[in-house]
Amino acid sequence: MSATDLGQELAEQLRRAGVGDVRTDPLSIGLYAADASIYRIPPRAVVLPRDTDEIAATLAVARERGVPITPRGAGTSCAGNAIGPGIVLDTSRYLGRVLEVDAESQSALVEPGTVHADLQRVARAAGLRFGPDPSSHTRCTIGGMIGNNACGNRALGYGRTSDNVMAMDLLLADGRELSTTTGVRGGEASVRGADDLRDALHGLTQANLGVIRTELGRFGRQVSGYALEHLLPENGRDIGRMLVGSEGTLAVVTRARVRLVTEPPATRLVALGFADIYAAGDVAHLLRDLGAVAAEGIDRRIVDVVRSRRGPSHVPDLPKGDAWLFVEITGADEAEADDAARRVIAEVAALDARVVTDVREVRELWRIREDGAGLAGRSPRDRPAHAGWEDAAVPPSRMGDYLRDLDALLLEHDVTGLPYGHFGDGCLHIRLDVDLASPGAAQRYRELVEDAADLVAAYGGSLSGEHGDGRARSALLPRMYSQEALSLFAQVKHAFDPANLLGPGVLVDPDPVEASLRIPRARSVTRASTDLAFAYPEDDGDLTQALHRCTGVGKCRAAGTATTVMCPSYLATREEKDSTRGRARILQEMLDGGTITGGWADPAVHEALDLCLSCKGCASDCPTGIDMATYKSEVLHQTYRGRRRPVTHYSLGRLPQLARIASRAPRLVNALTGLPGVKRLTLPLAGVDPRRTLPTFAQQTFRSWAHGEGVVRPAAEMAGTAGAVAIFVDSFVDHFTPHVGRAAVAVLREAGFTPFVPAEQGCCGLTLVSTGQLDAARESLEGVTGALLPVVAAGIPVVGLEPSCTATLRHDLPRLIDSADAARVAAGVRTVAELLTEAVDAGRWDPPDLTGVEVVAQPHCHHHAVMTWAADEELLERTGASVRRLGGCCGLAGNFGVERGHYEVSVEVARQQLLPAIEEAAPDAVLLADGFSCQTQVADLTERAAVHLVELLSSSPRP
Repeated sequence: MSATDLGQELAEQLRRAGVGDVRTDPLSIGLYAADASIYRIPPRAVVLPRDTDEIAATLAVARERGVPITPRGAGTSCAGNAIGPGIVLDTSRYLGRVLEVDAESQSALVEPGTVHADLQRVARAAGLRFGPDPSSHTRCTIGGMIGNNACGNRALGYGRTSDNVMAMDLLLADGRELSTTTGVRGGEASVRGADDLRDALHGLTQANLGVIRTELGRFGRQVSGYALEHLLPENGRDIGRMLVGSEGTLAVVTRARVRLVTEPPATRLVALGFADIYAAGDVAHLLRDLGAVAAEGIDRRIVDVVRSRRGPSHVPDLPKGDAWLFVEITGADEAEADDAARRVIAEVAALDARVVTDVREVRELWRIREDGAGLAGRSPRDRPAHAGWEDAAVPPSRMGDYLRDLDALLLEHDVTGLPYGHFGDGCLHIRLDVDLASPGAAQRYRELVEDAADLVAAYGGSLSGEHGDGRARSALLPRMYSQEALSLFAQVKHAFDPANLLGPGVLVDPDPVEASLRIPRARSVTRASTDLAFAYPEDDGDLTQALHRCTGVGKCRAAGTATTVMCPSYLATREEKDSTRGRARILQEMLDGGTITGGWADPAVHEALDLCLSCKGCASDCPTGIDMATYKSEVLHQTYRGRRRPVTHYSLGRLPQLARIASRAPRLVNALTGLPGVKRLTLPLAGVDPRRTLPTFAQQTFRSWAHGEGVVRPAAEMAGTAGAVAIFVDSFVDHFTPHVGRAAVAVLREAGFTPFVPAEQGCCGLTLVSTGQLDAARESLEGVTGALLPVVAAGIPVVGLEPSCTATLRHDLPRLIDSADAARVAAGVRTVAELLTEAVDAGRWDPPDLTGVEVVAQPHCHHHAVMTWAADEELLERTGASVRRLGGCCGLAGNFGVERGHYEVSVEVARQQLLPAIEEAAPDAVLLADGFSCQTQVADLTERAAVHLVELLSSSPRP
């Protein structure tokens, strides 16, 4: 019987047992074959339980069939703890509720799939918080944190997860229920159910007191193996705390009560600068005694990645040095926090120091640290860097020397990485650019991690400091523990799970560290091999390498903030296939020839990409640099080239051409489309949802107005003209919102520029790019390049008004046309805000005084991702307006929200941030949205209207 047939048979039995959501299709198997590690193991089935009864039913079927089970939260495991060969049990889909927050006992009752950030939001309403906060806190689950004994940045102040779990309800592999109550800091603990198990653990502890006391619990970040030190009589024989960190190999958590702490009244972030990362490691252990709740280390290597990928504005001023410690201090009030910060600076020998008080700068610095796992996915040699050996810990006082010796070891093995981590706790994170593609790679990898394990053991450290051993380090445990300790682990595993159903291959009887490696499995897919449309310059022209940028850290599953966009469709559906990570995994499977075998046209590929809005949010928000909008365009191009396309590729993909035809008789076209019943009959034929409004064609195009006003000029004529600025006339401004173009001319003139419209220009091909008609898009962009090259060659900036078209020129143009001319044109394209900010800085223009004006701003996704909204934010700040910047996507996203089958998701995306903000805004608040899509969504779903930045700034009357 084939694996597919076995999976379907298993699914049928699970459904008969009362399990509702069981998935065995190739798409789901591909999605759950990997986590955030370097391993790949396709499961036979994926179960998304809705309640504890369904978990129990799944366990019963697994026992009957002898099929293993791997519990999974958000799938952010860097060690391979969240993948397995049998059933993957994903609790994040339905079991994510905060059941109770009890302010009196300062605790919360949660389901295992509860996202850490969701718990924090609910707890903060009561003035409380959950102490441990991993960098993945925006998407990791409490169940996953319990599985790995996660710690996070503030473990110095709040401890590990095991220090903050008060009680748990669990199911054993044999179906019995187990409830634990944890003693406070080692006090009396209790357990209900499975008395024979409790007795067995007591007997094993009594027989191995010496081993447990000498080898386990030696320092705070020792999380490798089972935490049997909690079973000691002096620690309250605490089975609950022992189970935390057992990686789902002993029991399945169904509910947990966690301890909450009060939010500190005042905090300060102290940035300390050092000559190198070793010096930072030498002193980090001092910070605990100085009251630090966090002491995080990074060096220039990771900061340079942020500067190159996101721009210098995303790295606030840092103290002098090439390495830094970010130290968080708390106080009972502001004065006490200030005193504590000064004490840190006085007592820690650093080159330089700075107390960071600006909220935005604090946020940006913590973002650098929290995105470490993604940013480190490319090494200093610009090679893919992998998890595996990435979270070892040593006693904190030995951190500096360990860093020195580790660097020497890596040099011997010819590998590099970007180090960062919880230096105050002695825990280092690093991803290594091990060459996994060449012959003998598995052997070399094993030799590297074995040497690294020996080094950590020599320092009295732990192979894992918070991520768990998983498949990455379980086989290395003999290099850290004695045979007696390993035998004890095996006996504990047998007592809990004699049939070895839970998490096989992890911790006890482990798989080899080189087994089931995931990266890379695919051949290189380049322009030379496949005639790719895009150049993929950041990945040496290799689409395989580009797709394998996704390390699985799962930031795309995080709730949107005021400064992020990714990933709007996942937030609307909460389905893994609709996350950036899920799509990357399916494309990897397609190129690898894994579970997806039908190539570019495979239905699973198109199902995964169907709800991608092509918002480009991941291009900036994904710390590894995934650009799913580009990959989707490539897939559509490869699938449909030379073939009949979906109808929307003709109706919406050719919108600029259709608009030019309609502009010859706009009154007639508007009258016809306004006739009763026309929209209901014609829009479905064009693949458009009839609930959408049709845009009204302007009576006079912007280009026609510009001709009449003498604004259209040849580039040669404008060469040498002071302040000359060429306006790129996109199809949306030209045919639908010419008033935006007129306002742009007015405000640019007020700012001392001489705006003009080039006599020749062409179309950027945005709609062709988004629908994957890339041969036609390249042809269009070649025309634009030829038209704009004389402009930029004359030193004249080209300003775009429609963000998506501006982004196409800046981002897609040089990737579709790999030439010096295309790169030169792309570099010459600016936004209005960028130009006006320069005018303000030069003292040539003062923006209008908008003091007292409330602005609700919806930055276009492409603007955010490609150009960044920093210049707009700075300019609006200088006007004195009160600005609320929204994150996320408006939900329309060009052709996406217009297409049939996407309306509900489009609206749900708008409900994430845009619609609530509009409902909360004052009646006279200005809704600012430069994108035509954003303006259309606002008009379609509300009674309000949005304006463009140039309309807000221009003194000319609005239409």
